[in-house]
Amino acid sequence: MNKMFAIAGVLNYLAVVFLNAFTDLGHKIIIQNTVFKIYDGSTQIVLTAIVNALILLPFILAFSPSGFLADRFAKNIIMKHSSLLAVLITLIITYSYYQGWFFCAFAMTFLLSLQSALYSPAKYGYIKELVGVKFISAGNGAVQATTTAAILLGIIFYTVLFEALLKDSFSTKEDILQTVAPLGWLLVLGSVIEWFLASKLPNKMVEATKRKFRFKKYITGAYLRKNIIMIRRKKEIFEAIVALSLFWSISQVVLAIFGEYAKSELGITSAVTVQGIMALAVFGIVFGSIMAANFSKYYINTGLSALSAVGIVVVLLSIVSTSSTLLLVVEFILFGLFSGLLIVPLNAKIQYLSPNVHLGTILAGNNFVQTLFMFMFLMLTTLFAYFGTDAQILFYMMSLVGVCLVLLLFKRYFIMACWTFFELIFKIRYRFNYVGLENIPEDRAVMLIGNHVSWIDWFIVQLPIERRINFIIDRDIYNWRLFNRAFKLAQLIPLSKKASKDSFIETSKRLKNGKIIAIFPEGQISRNSDVAKFYRGYEIIDRSGAVIVPFYIDGIFGSLFARHKGDAKRCFLKKREITLCFGEPISQEIRADELRDRVIKLKS
Repeated sequence: MNKMFAIAGVLNYLAVVFLNAFTDLGHKIIIQNTVFKIYDGSTQIVLTAIVNALILLPFILAFSPSGFLADRFAKNIIMKHSSLLAVLITLIITYSYYQGWFFCAFAMTFLLSLQSALYSPAKYGYIKELVGVKFISAGNGAVQATTTAAILLGIIFYTVLFEALLKDSFSTKEDILQTVAPLGWLLVLGSVIEWFLASKLPNKMVEATKRKFRFKKYITGAYLRKNIIMIRRKKEIFEAIVALSLFWSISQVVLAIFGEYAKSELGITSAVTVQGIMALAVFGIVFGSIMAANFSKYYINTGLSALSAVGIVVVLLSIVSTSSTLLLVVEFILFGLFSGLLIVPLNAKIQYLSPNVHLGTILAGNNFVQTLFMFMFLMLTTLFAYFGTDAQILFYMMSLVGVCLVLLLFKRYFIMACWTFFELIFKIRYRFNYVGLENIPEDRAVMLIGNHVSWIDWFIVQLPIERRINFIIDRDIYNWRLFNRAFKLAQLIPLSKKASKDSFIETSKRLKNGKIIAIFPEGQISRNSDVAKFYRGYEIIDRSGAVIVPFYIDGIFGSLFARHKGDAKRCFLKKREITLCFGEPISQEIRADELRDRVIKLKS
């Protein structure tokens, strides 16, 4: 991630992202705190839901125009002009505060959100253009962490100033706005600085659409139908969009109902306490986003999203059975942590799979579907609140929606989730270093051949490679009843000394289909630090069109999973360093003893 920050424009871009979120949230917090102070019960939930609806509705209405703009014009130019528009809107908002025009300020939430809706596809599409595919996960992690940090600071900053200015000197909502009106100038200042920084962003647009925007097609819904077809063209993109939509819907409802839940069930009446508890989720999101970028060091780790969805359901169920403020703080931090781990890989996957020429439209479609979901959920929340539904029941309903999210993600990313689960466990005790990853071709069949030193070599070799590796495994181990089904799902190839011909035929077939095959030609786990004799069986495998990539695993000797324990004593609290070196690809025929020598030479 440090290398990413060295790219020109990255820090400036993150500052723009921060100020955009910080300013947008500031106005929302002022309006929501005013509602919190004046209204109670179902009226409070309904008005909070309407505020959120005013924020969401522009993302539905601006789907086609925002996507068109992000594909037609340079994304940095769109961010610059949108920031300038925000300056004008915040000036009007500030004037409304001073006049005590509550409903005008309330309605201006819509215009401020419309500016964000036009801005959003360009803002997120700019990540791929600015940092490239190599840092797309790190870029999304940095943007998510920056955005959530802005949200946290915005909630704390504007809530504390709101309470400090207001004190107890009010009787109506108009009194509140006029008392806190100086906060409007902070919104204006943030917008001005954002516009200045946005004007300095470099133009990174490589290709742009040549089509023209036709208002008639927008009004009749022709653009909407066409763009919906576009985002559904790749099933994985659309499923990721739906998953994010379910997550954000859950989050919106939780934020809308928690204030009333805390007030009625827990007796918390301080706006600072309520907003503070929810704001602490942002700490979790920041940490989760950084973790997601770290776990996506080699490829986009979508398995994190599936596992995190489970964590979100567990947290939702625990919140409704908690009466301690301290435990609520912990639960909201965990909710944020799982949120960051879920959001970053899915956003990165959508950007990665989207063609550059349609990136803006697809990201606008992502906003559209997410917002549509959130809008419907908020309307349902408002309806339930109107009929007096208990906030606790709404938490249980969101838990059920979370279960649907878990099923959707596990259906798509089950295998990735399993590998991520192992990664989470093994990274507690091990630190993995990889050398020569560039030697593994991305678009052709590969035979990985190296030394066999532990029971977790399969994991060490697979960890940095997104393509699933088909390992050759001893048939006796393959037939273990407890693990046989898992071995079949992992597409392992069983091998026995008595019946190796069928195994080699199957291996040849998979190589012709462009698969990666891993072989440990020593035949067993080494009992010392030397590389044993390589068996010659692999030589008869038909690998026309494939290459051999030798590898050497170092640092695992002496561990719990190795047979060779060694003499060196290690501190239990210190992580073990494991290094795997991949050698240069070998396209020609090579004998077993020559290949063994190449593997040994890779030892650092």
